[in-house]
Amino acid sequence: MRLLNELFEGLRIAWDALRANKMRAGLTTLGIIIGIVTVTLMGTAIQGLKRGFTQSISSLGADVLYVQRFDWFISSHEEWMRAMRRQPISVGQARELTRQLTSASAVAPFVDIRQPVRYKKRAAGSATVIGTTDQFQHTGGFTLSQGRFISAAEADGGRPVCVIGSETATNLFKGETVLGQRIHVGGYPFEVVGVLDKQGEFLGAFSVDNQVIIPIRQLALLFWRDPDYQIQVKVRDLENLEDAREEVRGVMRKIRHVRPGDEDDFAINQQDQFIKTFNRVAGTIATVGLFITGLSLFVGGIGIMNIMFVSVAERTREIGIRKAIGAKRRAIMTQFLTEAASICLMGGLLGLAIAWPLTLVMAKFMPAVMSVSVAAIAILVSLVTGLIAGFFPAWRAARMNPVDALRNE
Repeated sequence: MRLLNELFEGLRIAWDALRANKMRAGLTTLGIIIGIVTVTLMGTAIQGLKRGFTQSISSLGADVLYVQRFDWFISSHEEWMRAMRRQPISVGQARELTRQLTSASAVAPFVDIRQPVRYKKRAAGSATVIGTTDQFQHTGGFTLSQGRFISAAEADGGRPVCVIGSETATNLFKGETVLGQRIHVGGYPFEVVGVLDKQGEFLGAFSVDNQVIIPIRQLALLFWRDPDYQIQVKVRDLENLEDAREEVRGVMRKIRHVRPGDEDDFAINQQDQFIKTFNRVAGTIATVGLFITGLSLFVGGIGIMNIMFVSVAERTREIGIRKAIGAKRRAIMTQFLTEAASICLMGGLLGLAIAWPLTLVMAKFMPAVMSVSVAAIAILVSLVTGLIAGFFPAWRAARMNPVDALRNE
């Protein structure tokens, strides 16, 4: 209870001192304001990047394995050359993988190329053309706004039908009826049987809505006779993802006749690889960024310390009087620590008030929202900065000899 009383008394004295020196207190908080604004914006930007990345990468599917010739992340030229020497994955291997797997709910081979897409005199530019099977809807997690997906019979028989992305539909049809119309993909006619729901951008770099999905047989016949296939494998049970990965690896090694002891001549990629790489890069950026922005807080803290030393020197006689009438060292320390923390707290609140509208501007370019956790951390950092900056001046004041302090003019 006594400590609480000392805290309230110190707070009252601190606020009286701040009101008596408004200009000095205001100028002193500038360093803290700048520091809190930069730290808050940095934290908000990093959170926004993580949120946007997570939203983009979710389209890959946590329960989907991607079997292909190349690894997503190759760290050296030697690895790249080894990958280049690998034999392409054939459609026959994809079918055999589908037949032998027991842990997969869906398996879809696919190939993607770029081709111009036209409807009458309108063009959708160079769209991504994907040749695949009916299972691609399940492995890719697609939903449709209109029509249906390609069927198994169409995928095997090669009927010239297609499913188009929402951006492609908008560019080509301008609000007209889409289903049943014929578009030209690379000069070849395809009947539109479905339109995908809008998916947005992948990693904020390119839109995945400007695409055309056609039967895999059509792509092989018209555009690429012996393509290098990729295979999406949707795992039946996410909890057994690693077991499923090992099963895929074992079956692919057998299908591709990889001898025991030899390294895999294919890659099995998954969403986790993107997440781990992003977290590593984001962690480095955050460390460097917060260190740089933290320098402004350090400078602000030095300014607070200097002003607190000046305040202690100016109020030496007051300290002597308080100690002469019974104030303990703890009470004196509490007084000056409270004053330093109050200055920094004001700076922190003003910094948040400035950072909030700046965050709204940032939100136009990235999914940045000032979260409660970022605001709470900013307040905590400002308080800690005040306590650290005020410690040595408060310690000096608390250790003053009351007789010497009273002699001070």
